[in-house]
Amino acid sequence: MSSVLPERASATEKSAGRGTPARAGRGTPARTGRGTPARTGRARPRRRALLTRGSVPYLLIMPAVLGFAIFKAYPIVSSLWISLTTGSGADRSFAGLANYRRLLNDPLFWTALKNTALILVVQVPLMLCLALLVALALNSAKVWLRPLWRLGVFVPSLTGLVAAGVMFSVILNHDAGLLNWVLSLFGVDRVNWLGSPGWARVGVVLVITWHYTGYNAVMYLAGLQGIPKELYEAAMVDGAGPIRRFFSITLPQLRPILLLTVVLSTIGTLQLFDEPYVLTGGGPDNATLTVTMYLYNNGFKYFDFGYASAIAYALALIVSVLGILQVRLMGERR
Repeated sequence: MSSVLPERASATEKSAGRGTPARAGRGTPARTGRGTPARTGRARPRRRALLTRGSVPYLLIMPAVLGFAIFKAYPIVSSLWISLTTGSGADRSFAGLANYRRLLNDPLFWTALKNTALILVVQVPLMLCLALLVALALNSAKVWLRPLWRLGVFVPSLTGLVAAGVMFSVILNHDAGLLNWVLSLFGVDRVNWLGSPGWARVGVVLVITWHYTGYNAVMYLAGLQGIPKELYEAAMVDGAGPIRRFFSITLPQLRPILLLTVVLSTIGTLQLFDEPYVLTGGGPDNATLTVTMYLYNNGFKYFDFGYASAIAYALALIVSVLGILQVRLMGERR
């Protein structure tokens, strides 16, 4: 009996040892899962991805932003700094507002500004009224071959400004010009279109009106085609005539486009350069000298870049003030 009991005890200890997990001592790392030691200490920071949902839009507009900063913003700021300096080339010195004080006392600048304002006051209303009449005619169903007429009206705006100036310099020639030849058929004496101060301004107005009327007419035509026909039908039922429908429906509906064309035409006329430069060169007797021509002469003929930059900023101020006034006066009142 004594020999059998120790054998059973040893068997029991062996069976108990098989199912009991080994206890980890103090120096043994604890395990999580199947044989994987638990990580201790600080976790490594994750790297942020460059292409994320929030960063992609900024990356897409980055080329445009860089292009604007290099080719627009930098020249604007640099021109402002140059307008506050005097000298030529790299040898420039800070002069403060000296160029702007010189501008206020320069009679030739005021002559150029007066010529530009005169052309603006005469040409812009004439051109826009003519463009609106042309658009109304082209929008009428009674006009035959409307697409062909629309193309013919728009084609002059595709002509280059220099080419248009050269063409009209031939048409308005005093001795062999086409316009004087036509006038002679009706017994009218020859007109010195480009040699007389008053007629030279008229010639510049003719060129600008011919070049941009079709462009504005197409814009008005697009606006006319967007007006609902139900408005006209309801007005006709109420007994409104064509004139009443024009002032009560057409003009109010065209207000946004009218504002756009007025602002664009004003800015374009204040920046007028190509037509008078090619036609008359600013003459005769500075009668067609514009602000941009005077800027060009100071900058690229006399190399007075400081004064030319001051003229540019004065013109930008005038354009901004007129644009704000036009938007306030013609904008929709809410």
